[in-house]
Formats: sequence, structure tokens, C-alpha cells
Amino acid sequence: MSTFETRDDVPLKESYQSLGRPLNRADGSLKVQGLAAYAIEKSLENMAYAVVVQSTIPAGRISRMDIDRARQAPGVLAVYNSQSGLKIHPAKTFSQGGAAAQTFIPLQDDRVLWNGQHIALVVAESLEEATEAAALIVTEYEPQAAVIHPDDPQAKPEASEALTISWGNALPALAAADVQAGGVYTTPREYNSPIEPHGCIAHWQNGSITLWEPSQWVGGARQVVSEWMNIPHENVRIVSPYVGGGFGCKGGIQPHSALACAASRELHRPVKLALTRPQTFTSFGGRPRTHQQLVLGASKEGKLQSIVHESWNETALEDVHKEPCNSVTSLMYASPNFLSHHQLIHLNTVNPGWMRAPGENPSTFALEVAMDELAYALKMDPVTLRQINYAEEDPKAKIPWSSRQLREAYQRGAEAFGWSKRPVEPRSLREGRQLIGWGMASGTYPVNRTPGEAQIVVHGDGQIEVQSSGADIGTGTYTILAQTAADVLQVPPEAITVSLGDTQLPRAPVAGGSQLANVLTGAVHKTALALRDKLIALAISTEQSPLWQASPADVSLADGHVWLNSATERRITFSELLALSGHETLVAHQDTFAKDASEDDRNAADRTSSMMLPSTAGGVSAHSWSAIFVEVAVDEDFGTVRVRRMVGAFDSGRVYNPKLAESQWIGGMVMGIGQALLEQGVIDDRDGRIANASLADYLIAVNADIPELTAIDVGQPDYLATALGGKAVGELGIVGVAAAILNAVWHATGKRIRDLPITQDKLL
Repeated sequence: MSTFETRDDVPLKESYQSLGRPLNRADGSLKVQGLAAYAIEKSLENMAYAVVVQSTIPAGRISRMDIDRARQAPGVLAVYNSQSGLKIHPAKTFSQGGAAAQTFIPLQDDRVLWNGQHIALVVAESLEEATEAAALIVTEYEPQAAVIHPDDPQAKPEASEALTISWGNALPALAAADVQAGGVYTTPREYNSPIEPHGCIAHWQNGSITLWEPSQWVGGARQVVSEWMNIPHENVRIVSPYVGGGFGCKGGIQPHSALACAASRELHRPVKLALTRPQTFTSFGGRPRTHQQLVLGASKEGKLQSIVHESWNETALEDVHKEPCNSVTSLMYASPNFLSHHQLIHLNTVNPGWMRAPGENPSTFALEVAMDELAYALKMDPVTLRQINYAEEDPKAKIPWSSRQLREAYQRGAEAFGWSKRPVEPRSLREGRQLIGWGMASGTYPVNRTPGEAQIVVHGDGQIEVQSSGADIGTGTYTILAQTAADVLQVPPEAITVSLGDTQLPRAPVAGGSQLANVLTGAVHKTALALRDKLIALAISTEQSPLWQASPADVSLADGHVWLNSATERRITFSELLALSGHETLVAHQDTFAKDASEDDRNAADRTSSMMLPSTAGGVSAHSWSAIFVEVAVDEDFGTVRVRRMVGAFDSGRVYNPKLAESQWIGGMVMGIGQALLEQGVIDDRDGRIANASLADYLIAVNADIPELTAIDVGQPDYLATALGGKAVGELGIVGVAAAILNAVWHATGKRIRDLPITQDKLL
């Protein structure tokens, strides 16, 4: 008999239920101790340092650039400009299904398309020497007329049939409606402003390159670098273990990384390039300016009869970013008649980009303020109006919801807030010189899905490692993947190591569109089941095992052991099993692709956006939902606005870790406060310069701006949406917050603001 036949020294834990528990983030302790190694903190021998030089005009050509003094400065290794022949090849952008943030490639010609464009690169032995040399470069221009403001007569809107949505007969129905409400709603340019600025380290070696890059999508970045450098895909490695915030701006790789890669190739040594904070305002784009004209028509009973919506967003002169402001207006409420056009206006600006809830954010802002206006015109409670127009199915796709706990969100949120005590008339609540207002809004975000892979390895010492190239952008991927594997393998999640953010690991899509948690938990769960079967098969087929020739149905896993159900003293640890069977490791690799998926399909999901399934895939419409309730205080003398409390009720389906979900919801609510009251990119209409390109001048919400925030989970598992029942979390929290705050300000003051942010001059 085996020496492992009886083992009474380890008690059997009946069951681990890890998913659904509010565990602390696995990476949290590393970050607070300063032990988490971010990409740009990598230390390499013989590293050089690069500094970018940017244009100071919005349009024209470079007539002359004096770089001689910079070349001769101490420590300088090279100075590159459009005359240097630093060849970078085109790469596919998002609009082409690729992962580059812009089609723009720096230093390939002498044209200037926006103020702040990369026009030169200085590489030196130290950052200080590179910075000093960059300041010595003198540039002369041939300026040309620039189109900076959307109101410029030269700014021509570009229509897109793909962004037109229509059903019924909206214009006559609007004209015939008993009540109309709406107006023009605008949002300014907004910037992602992550704590970790963009930067990278490129290391070219013998025709291959490794790039340490803070990235939400290492697979996409790998593909773009291979295109930029014109080298095989397998010759590129991207490493991004941690990301210090991105909120969309690290979803696609940016042009400064192309410069670092090209410089490393030329100099045959590693090159570090870190953008300054001001440079991050023009090296890539945040949320674009948007403009919406929205009118709602309703019956006297409050039933919507028609919605008519015209909108546009700004984009780059020779590039495209779509911020579809009609993405929610066609979805949230039932209306028999609907017409919406969205257009693009090309300007001399860096191409805008993804920022938390692109499209859904501005779309909900206009719609939810207009609904509040309609409620007041009807003398009706805003929640009641929304309930009257509740959509029992997707109004656009005409298919059922996968799940929709929006009514529950209204109820739970209103009860927690005390909404029933709200007086109808504005200016009804007051505390001294403070006018008090209560407002609310709905929110939604789609469930996006892209197939992905995962691998789990049991090492010889019994350590279990979950592997994926997916990113943890601060949302808790490290934690929930350990929880997912722990559920199946019946071990504590702390016993599982998770490795992420490296293209040498199994393929994963972008951590964007609030999809990655659902994608990777599904893949890891499937992989863990396969590993469990492998461990059991190995235990019953290894002759010296105490479980030799047992029936698989009689064997279980628990506490790092394989057990016999009927005699738990017959057990063996994972490490002992591997040693007995002669295995150094035991590996399981699974994915969530269709059974007939080709290798090209798998590569496409990893490298492009072409495999992302829409929210309507599978015959149901899958979305997350929310209801936001806000109290504000407006100083009657000074026009200052303070948010005093906020309650958000959220339907994100099954919540894998309540603490992480709450953190994401609250984080979105905080960003929504900043959007409503503070954030505004100020563009000088004379030269296109960003006048507040720093965190001293571009205001974001800080601790002193944030009151008590309450997040309530009203979701139920939605297995029609995803394999494990979860729905979108990360971007849902911001949607509807700005509208709720504006509605509360109206209730406090009787002044309707439709232009973000709310500033004192708009209230006084």
C-alpha cells in the first residue's frame, strides 16, 4: 500500500466559495508598499533617455529646424526630426479594427496638423541631458489657416449613415405631441488624466523588440508594434504587469511608443521615453467636445411619442474618433417614433479617444436632462415618468433584454435616498443661504464580449498559477481570476498566483468596454475545470497514488489535495502527485472560442477588435443598468455647487467580488462629479493651444469634493449575457451621474443648465 494511504494531519474543508466574497485586492498590498513594478520602472543596462519636442502652431509646415546645438549638447546620442529618415510604417487603427490609437505617425514629414504634435525626438545618456538639449531646438514654421473651433465656417460636419438611427415617423409625431421638452446639450473636451502618465521602455535586439508599456491591451499593442517596425509578430513582446490608471487612453498604443521603438532600433540600446504631464494633453486625445440637439414629445399622460436627436463630436483633421451620442437615446425608453443623426467635425486637433463610457456618457447626459425637463413640464415625478416609459424590450433591436433590473434600481435607490420626500417645485428646499436640490437619472452600459484564453499551471512545489495576457488596470483582475480558479480547485484564493500583462501568456482582448472580467473569468473557470479533471485522472492512474484505480466520480479536490470522497484519509497533495507521476508541472489550457474557431480567429481576438460581439449577439440585448440619486447644495450668493450625497443602484448581473465592484461604481461616480462640476479642456481659439494642460489647471475631483457615496447592488446572475452571469461594471458608474447632478441643481435653483461643467457664471 502507498505511504500516502492515510493522512490525518490535514483537515478536510468542506467547501470554498470564493466568487462573490468581498476580498481585498491581491495587488493592493504591493501597491501601497511601493513594491508593484510598473512597466516604466524596469531597469536595463545601458539605457538611454528620450524627450519629445512638440509643435507650437496648429497647422502648417516646418520650414526650418535648427538641431545643431542640441546634437552638440553634453550626453546627446541622437536628435531625430522629419529629415532624419526614422522610418515608421503605418498601423491599423480602431476604425480599421486595429489597436493603434491614431493613424498619425510622427516625424515622417514636415506637416503640422495640431498644436502639440510630436515634431522631434532627443535621445541622451540621461533624462536631464535630453531635456536640456530639447530646449535648444529652434523651429520655424510656415503657418496655414487652422480649423480649431467647431463653429468655424471651414468646419464641415461629416455625415455617417452608420450613425443614423430611425424608426416610425418621428418629425410629424413630434409636432403632434401634447408636450415637448428638450434643448441643446454640450460637453467640453475632457481628459483621462491617469495618475501614471504615458511612457515606455523599448529594447531592440537582433531584429526583435521588447516594449515595457502601460497597456490595457498588450495583444493589440504587439500587433501595432510589429506593423510600425515591419517585423514579424512573433518578434515583438509587450510587458505590462500593472497599469496606473487609463480609463480608455491606454486601450490603444500611442505614437510616442513608435518613436521609442524606432530610436532603440537605430541606437541598438534600450530607450526610455516618458511624456510630461502637459504633453499627455496633446500626445493623445481624451473625450471630444460634443453637441446634441434633443427634443422629446409626449402625451399629457407622459407617454413618449417621439424622440428627435441631432448630434456631433469633434475629431482630428485626418483621423476618426466616433463618440456616438445616440447610443443610449435609442435604447433607454420605449418610443414608437425615433430619429437620430450623429456627425463628425474634423478639426486641427489630436485625435480624441476612448474615455470611460465613450458614447454612453454624453448620450445619457442629454437624454436624462431632457427627461427631467419633460417631467417638470408634465408636473410629474421624474422616477414616475421613467417608469411610464419603461422599455420591456430593446426598442432599437426589437429583441428581449438578457436581464434588466432597472425597476429594482429605481426602487432600491429611491428608498435608500428618501426620494419620496422630494417636493416637486424647484427652490423648495433651503438651509440658510444654501439652496438644496434633489435630482436623479438613469444609466446603462452594454455587455461587450470577445473570446479569450487562459492557462493554469500546477508547479512541482504545488503552487497554482493562473496565466493570461489580459491586463489589470486597477479593476481587480488579479483578484477575481484567483477567486475563479479557487472556486473550482477548492483552495484558498491566496494560494493562487496570477500572472498577467505579457504577450508570452495566453491571448486576451482589450481591457476596455467593461468586458475583461467576464471574458477572463469564463476562460479561467473552464480551464480550472479541465485542470481538476487532469488532477483526478492523474491521481487514479498513478500506481503509487492512494487513489489508484478509484472511480473519477468518487474523487474530489480540496485544500491542495486530491481526496477519496468515501475515505478522506486517502489523499495526496498536488506536489506529491506530480512527483509520483514524474511530472514537473501539470498544465491546462482552455478558451471561450467557438469549437470551429480557426487560429486566425484566435489571433484576431487577441490583436484586433474584429471579434468583439455586440450587446445584441445571441438574440438578446445585454446591458447593465443604474439609477443615480443626488443631493446638491448651491450657494445663493456665490453660485458654488457642492454634491452633498449620492446613491447609485446598479444592475451589473452577478458580482464576482462586491468590494471591487463597489470600488468601480464609486470610482465612476467620483469621475461623474468631476465631469459635472470641474472638468473642461480650455482651447485657445487663436492657436489651438491647450491652456490648462496640467493637473494644477485641469481640475479633477479630489477628496474634498466627494461626499458620502452609496452603491447598491440590485443585479442577478445573467447567464444569457456571460458564462458566469456577470455584466459590465467599470464604466457603468459614471453614466448618468452628470445628468443627475444637473437635475439636482435645477431643482435647487430653478435654472436649467445644459452645458457642462456647471460653473459659477452659469448660475449667477
